[in-house]
Amino acid sequence: MQNQKRRELLIGAGAFAGASLLPSLARAQSAKIRLGLMLPYTGTFAQLGVAIENGLRLALEEGGGKLGGREVEFFKVDDESEPSKATDNANRLITRDKVDVLIGTVHSGVAMGMIKVAREAGTLLVIPNAGADAATGALCAPNVFRTSFSNWQPVHPLGRVMAEKGHKRAAFITWKYAAGEESLASFREAFTAVGGAVVKELFVPFPNVEFQALLTEIAALRPDAVACFFAGGGAVKFVKDYAAAGLKDKIPLYGSGFLTEGVLAAQGDAAEGLLTTLHYAESLDNPRNKAFRAAYLKAWKSHADVYAVQGYDTGLLLAQALDKVRGDVGNKSAVIAAMEAAVINSPRGQWKMSKAHNPIQDIYLRRAEKGDNKVIGVAWRALEDPARGCKMQ
Repeated sequence: MQNQKRRELLIGAGAFAGASLLPSLARAQSAKIRLGLMLPYTGTFAQLGVAIENGLRLALEEGGGKLGGREVEFFKVDDESEPSKATDNANRLITRDKVDVLIGTVHSGVAMGMIKVAREAGTLLVIPNAGADAATGALCAPNVFRTSFSNWQPVHPLGRVMAEKGHKRAAFITWKYAAGEESLASFREAFTAVGGAVVKELFVPFPNVEFQALLTEIAALRPDAVACFFAGGGAVKFVKDYAAAGLKDKIPLYGSGFLTEGVLAAQGDAAEGLLTTLHYAESLDNPRNKAFRAAYLKAWKSHADVYAVQGYDTGLLLAQALDKVRGDVGNKSAVIAAMEAAVINSPRGQWKMSKAHNPIQDIYLRRAEKGDNKVIGVAWRALEDPARGCKMQ
């Protein structure tokens, strides 16, 4: 099997080298487009990496398995959610495998390493999850695109939502790491803009899940409400501990949608009634989402989540852009222009790219009801990240 795979890669490399001697358009019609997937396939975020790849592959299959009329070849690296390995892994895909497009990742620390390499090499990079604000802010670049969100986006509407609920004094609790700190900054910006006050900022070392001391502090502080950023297993324990501490019925809890995304079943009754904001929900009532969820379930025998949608939209973006340039991925300026002009008919709702290459998208208000994140409204329409520090060349 290894020898066969090696032979396939050698054949692909030979085809690529031979095609480089042809005119651009002829090359676009012959050689395969090489996609480098740098995602977590082991560890805490493995399930997220698989969902992203599944969504991407589904989008490509719907287009006949091709991009711009060309066959597609995948090269995969497990990034292990390890920032210290990011540069070497990205370089391996770009210099050894000579990928046309680099796709990844989940962990923002790893994404920072990928951006550094992609900027230096000029390789197209599409980020299907990592929300670090800098990716489409201070580190923005013409060849770097994101199909998910910035950390600023999902939590920003919470400030307005909570103010409309009559809350004037709020506490914010999160892990002490980039995603948590950026979410807090965005919430504080929005909440204070409408007259609210963040009376306490509480941090837990990442990935610690010992919340009791801080929950006791919240009980003594007695704010009008609490906003938070947690995800995965930590979100399960926090929501359960919040309810067990007797706070659920006394001090309303709100969160970024990642608080309940994919973990509602594990949170059980403790999550019932929680209000969150996110750019997707399984229950979105539009034909595109219904068709996508049915196709994903049929293809992968599992239910799609926000990560699958982001992978799917990555495929839609590439398909639309490469169709426009008739598969000539070597014409970087034309591909970039096509990606910038793309309008994506997504399961999350239609969205387009900002000038900084981050989605301009609706953020939904969701209420946890009997194991479902039910959409009860749009918290913010066409929310665009401010992309502070972005100086696009």
